[in-house]
This record gives sequence, structure tokens and C-alpha cells, in this order.
Amino acid sequence: MELPIDHFRLLGVSATTDGQTVLRVLQQRLERPPGQGFTRETLQARAELLQESASLLSDDERRQSYERTLTSLTADGSLAGLEIRPSLEVGGLLLLLEAGQPQEAFEAARRALQPPQAPSLGSGREADLTLLVGVACQAAASEYQHQRRYETAARTLQQGLQQLQRMGQLTELRHELEHDLRQLQPYRVLDLICRDLSAKAERQMGLELLHDLVQRRGGLEAATDPVFGPGEFEAFFAQIRAFLTVQEQVDLFSGWAEAGSARADLLAAIAMTAMGFMQRKPERIHAALQRLQNGHHTGASSVMACQQLLLGRVDQARQLFADGNQAPVDGPLSDDELAGLCAACQRWLRNEVLPGFRDIEAEADLEAWFADRDVQLYIEQQDRIRSRQPLESSPAGFGVAPPAGLSGAADRNNSAPEAMPDDLPEDMAEDMAADEESPLLSWSDLGLRARLEDGLSWLADRRRSPRAPKLALGAAAVLVVGGLAWLSLRPQERVAAPSGTSQQPLASPPTASRPVPPAATPTLPLTRAEPSAAELQALLEGWLQSKASLLAGRQPATALNTLARPALIQDLERRQADNRRAGISETITAQVESFEIRERGPRRISATVSLRYGDELRNAAGRVLARTPVDELRNLYVFARDGDTWYLADFRPER
Repeated sequence: MELPIDHFRLLGVSATTDGQTVLRVLQQRLERPPGQGFTRETLQARAELLQESASLLSDDERRQSYERTLTSLTADGSLAGLEIRPSLEVGGLLLLLEAGQPQEAFEAARRALQPPQAPSLGSGREADLTLLVGVACQAAASEYQHQRRYETAARTLQQGLQQLQRMGQLTELRHELEHDLRQLQPYRVLDLICRDLSAKAERQMGLELLHDLVQRRGGLEAATDPVFGPGEFEAFFAQIRAFLTVQEQVDLFSGWAEAGSARADLLAAIAMTAMGFMQRKPERIHAALQRLQNGHHTGASSVMACQQLLLGRVDQARQLFADGNQAPVDGPLSDDELAGLCAACQRWLRNEVLPGFRDIEAEADLEAWFADRDVQLYIEQQDRIRSRQPLESSPAGFGVAPPAGLSGAADRNNSAPEAMPDDLPEDMAEDMAADEESPLLSWSDLGLRARLEDGLSWLADRRRSPRAPKLALGAAAVLVVGGLAWLSLRPQERVAAPSGTSQQPLASPPTASRPVPPAATPTLPLTRAEPSAAELQALLEGWLQSKASLLAGRQPATALNTLARPALIQDLERRQADNRRAGISETITAQVESFEIRERGPRRISATVSLRYGDELRNAAGRVLARTPVDELRNLYVFARDGDTWYLADFRPER
């Protein structure tokens, strides 16, 4: 056979070593044979090969000829090798191992144990080759480990173990290899999961090894693992988490939580929160919050407080923050206190949640979170559930209903809470009943109707101020997100018709096509540079009539894009689509009573408008689901000039 080595490396000398030194090295090598238990025949073969190399290198003429041969091989790109007799094979492989080539020695010894060159059973050659497989694989694995090639090291150990188990020999050495393999497992996990996300098979193997490692040590909380102590494990666990995707963490930690790990339950909830925040899916954050609530976690008040805040539940967040800080909750929530809650939540997201995942690069931006349409729709939907509006048979995001506690007919009359409608889907009725005692926001306590307008001004001021921290925008967004979206679509609270009562008609006939005498008959689009109050009133009335027609399922008489800005049109069309999916018909009554210009500029005009407004929702069977009795409202409407055309741009309640 040919050994992949030259005489210099086999003897362990350099190309500049003189002949006398070569002979001294030879003597040292002969006096210090390996002590692993090789047979006398193998050690004699080893000695014979060493002597042959020393004889050549100590003879100047033969050495020069050999060096010329090595030089020519190098010039040709070939590798030097030594051809040895079969009787010296095991001794040569032992020298190859001693020369620092354990992987080559391991592979050659494994091949020598396979048919047709397999030695006879029970022979000294078989014993020596088996021993060589064990010690060479151990040395090769150690070398790979130093190179941080942990998975390659593990595969080498596994191959060596399999060979020793087949031979049924060297029990003590097998135990050593098994111990080395266990010690290597954390490094293998790190090696596999830090690979590119496209290496799915390798990463999956890493996850399985991690699961096995945690199970074997007794869970995340184990403190008595003799192989992997708490300190070492914590450092390892903190390092690998950054290489796991958010979905991998959710799956992994959820499995450990089911096995009874409280810490894994908390980690799963944090991963679900991160996923929900990144994907703008508040329902995932709600599921994470429920996981913590069901698990009765001690010391998780601040985590649940941040989750409540992200779901728009300001009062619950405030109470949980106070519980965590052992501070009393006293008095109504101030803007400064709300800003502090948002700042704490933003720090938590930035420092403890979002950095711990490989595939998350989202910023802890609360303003962007609460400005997201899906988040707003979710908060509005949950608000309707908690205020027991019978509109929740529609998909998430249907219309926008008012927050509970705002002044409306039921509040003004101090009437008892309306009964739950008997035709709601079973699962929605259960949700409404379960949430009865946990309102989404204490809007009445906050006095939100008054604070919404202040919040808008405050938000605008903060945007203009270069000194304002970004968290102030998020705080304002929490204040106004639910109510503002509602006010942009419905000028008054909708009151559900109590179950079991007769459905009385509205005080005024609920027909969107009721004649409303126009103040003027403008030419649309309105392009006059300085329109009169009558022309602006007619533009507003055209919008109200077109809006009513669209929601009633009819084609508007006037094109919406000549009346209002795209944002208002998109909200209206989304509301119409939600109604259609829910099988709900909506009828609106709106009549302008007075119109007064408040501010006038070349591009912006605002007007205070008094109008009578009412609406009614019916299901496909014609049953009244909710009703806003006709009442007088005062709104501030804003008109804006885009190019040469005036449009309705925005509106809000006027105090």
C-alpha cells in the first residue's frame, strides 16, 4: 500500500535536519513507542519503517536524489507517497497517525477491516486495526473540533463507534468516544443552526439535537446536569437563540412548555409576541398573553403589561405595570403616564424581544404599530366584542363601531346593558360573554371624546417639534387609534337594539334618499378658487348622500372621487365590503341643519356643521342589529384644495 507521507514527515524531521540529528531522532522514536496496547508485530513494523527512513535521510547521496524527486513532484502538482509492504501496513498507519494525519489513518484502517482484505477473526492484525480505528477517530475528531468543524468531528466519532461496535471490542474506548460525542453535542447544535436558512436538513438536525440535549439534561430549569452545568448551559442557550428563527422558537419552546417547563412557556409567549409585532398580527400577541395568563407566571407582570398595551388595553397595562413596580394606581391616566407606558413597552421590544431572532429586523416602533390598518381593525373588532355590539358575525375589520362608554342614547338614559342578541354565532356569543368584565379601554374613565381632539392637536404638535421623542407619537396613537378610526366613519354612537323587544322605526324615516334641500347646486368637481359656504355645504351634502347610497347597495349619483380625498373613499369602500361579506345592510339618515365657515385659507377651509344623523343595521333576514337614533351632532369638517379642486378631507366632533 502507499502511505500519503514522505520520509521527512514519517520520521518527524525537517528538510534541513543533518544526518547526525536524523539518527538521534530515530533513537528517540524507537525508545518511545505508542502505549495504547498495540501488538509486538505492529510495533516492530513501525520500527522497521522508521529505520528505513533514517537510513535514507542520513545517506547524503540517497538523500539528495530523494530531494530532487520531491522537488519534481511538487513542480508537477503531485503528492509524495511511500510504498510499503503489506506486512508493514498497520505499522505504517500507526506512523501516519503519529505524523499528525489521523483522518487518513482512520479511513485507511476502516478500509483494511472491510472485505476482501479483512483480517482473520481474532488475529493480532484485526485487534491492532480495530484499536487504530478507535484512537485515530478520537484524534481526528479532536483536530476537527479545534478547527470548529463540530459536525464533522461528530460524524467521525459516530463512524468510529459504529466500527468498534461491529467488532465487539474495546469497551472502555467506546465509552470514551460516547463521552466525547455527548460533550460535543452543544457545539454541534451551534454548528448546524448557524448555517444558512436554505440548509433546511442541517438546521432541522440541529433542532433535534437541541431538543435531545434539553430533554437529556432534564429541561431548561435543570441544575444538576453533571455534563452541562447551569452556567455553561445559560451561556450556550443565550448564544444559540440568536440563530433560531421566530417560528423555530415558537415550535421548540411550545413543545417544552407542554412538557411542564414554565420558562419555556414564557419564552414561547415572547416569541409569539415578536412574531405578532413583526407581522402586524395582534391576534398572535393576544394568544401569547393568554398563554401567560393561563400559566399563572409569577414575575411576568411587565411582559403582560406590554402585551396589553400593544393590544390597546391601556387600563390593564397600567395596572400590570403598577403591580410589577408595587405602585398604587390612583386617578385618571394622564398623557405623561401614558407616554411612560409606551416608552417602557418600546424599551422591552427593543431590548428583550426583537433582538433574539435570526429573521427579525423590525424596529420597536409603536407609532408604526398603531398606525397599521390591520392592528387598528383588530383593536376596533375587540372593542366591539367587549362593548357587546352585535356586529361581530362579520370578519375582522368590519366597519368601525364606537368605544364602550362614549355618550350615546343608552348612556344618556342610564338604561340597563342591552341583552345579548340571540342570533349571534355560538363562538362569538361565548367570546362576548367571556370578555364582559374586561373592557378593551376604559374610554369613559379617560373621557376619550374630549381627549381625542386634544390628542390630535398634541400629536400634531409633537410631529412639528424637533425635540419631541418618537415615543410620544406612539402614546398619542394609543389614545386615538380606536376612537379616531370610528369618528372618521360614524359621527355618533350606534346603540344595539335589545334582544326580545319590538323593533321600532327610527324617529325619522331611515332612508338614505330622503330629500335634503341643497344649499346650492354646484358644478362638480368644485374648482372655484374661493367657494362660498353654500357651495361647500352642497359638496358635503353630496358626499353624505353618495355615502348613504353606496352603503345601501345603490350606485351613488355623484362620483366619490369628485367629492372626497382617497383616504375617506377607501375607508368607505372597505366598510361597504365588510357589510357585504357579513350579509348586513346599512341605512343612513343625514341632513345638514347649519353650516358655518370657521377658518378659510387658499388651500384649507374648515367649517362647523350641525346635522341630524342616524343609522340602522339589519341582517339578511331584515332584523335590526343595531341602531343610532336620529340626533343632532356638531362636527368640524375640513375641506382641502388639491390642484384646482376642493375635496372633503377630514372631520371630527366639534366641542
